[in-house]
Amino acid sequence: MKVVRFEHGGIVSFGVVNGSTIDRLAGEPFEGIVRTGETFDPKEVTLLAPVSPSKVVAVGLNYRDHAKEINMEVPEEPVLFIKPPTTVIGPGRDILYPQASEQVEFEAELAIVVGRTAHAVSADEAPDYIFGFTGANDITARDLQRRDGQWTRAKSFDTFCALGPHIETELDPRAIRITLEQNGRVRQDSSTAQMIFDVYEVVSFISGVMTLLPGDVILTGTPPGVGLLSVGDSVTVTVEGIGRLENGVSQ
Repeated sequence: MKVVRFEHGGIVSFGVVNGSTIDRLAGEPFEGIVRTGETFDPKEVTLLAPVSPSKVVAVGLNYRDHAKEINMEVPEEPVLFIKPPTTVIGPGRDILYPQASEQVEFEAELAIVVGRTAHAVSADEAPDYIFGFTGANDITARDLQRRDGQWTRAKSFDTFCALGPHIETELDPRAIRITLEQNGRVRQDSSTAQMIFDVYEVVSFISGVMTLLPGDVILTGTPPGVGLLSVGDSVTVTVEGIGRLENGVSQ
């Protein structure tokens, strides 16, 4: 099932993709899928980020091939950081290049969307707490990351977390292809089979640190090939089984 979030006539709603139409849902899908009976042509609506999280929790250095690329040792446990919800944008929105940085980079990722309140759940229990998955682009001001010696400012500018195009609720995330194209050129190309900590281990670890709420988003790390963005670029994250997340870059 493909779940979207959209705006029509000034009203923001969740919906389910039903062939060539979108069925509007009553309320949030985490509380159950309840259709209102209203349908829309996708051309009549504006797709938004498929979820509006209370927080975005991200994992750094979670691909073996990426660790090898940058000559870093594989971490013994997930390395976490937080992106504020104001970083979130949807498909078709521009990533805004901040004046404070001269080195903004893309990072294609698989994102987990939490479906139930999760606290101290095991890896075996984790699938029951996941609503679905979506694509993500974890934008980073790399020069500021080095300058600050920590990640908060570098990861937290408005528009620095693109999500979409929808949430796929029926997906085995353990060995799927993830790519990023910059202006039509493939820059990242790997598989989630390269993850050091799989999605269920990640959910378990994070839920042991903080309570995850329905709609919260977890970014699971990026594969090798991270690179520079420039104003005017077009970047597309494609996650197998989910689809294409396209965004431009502007100031």
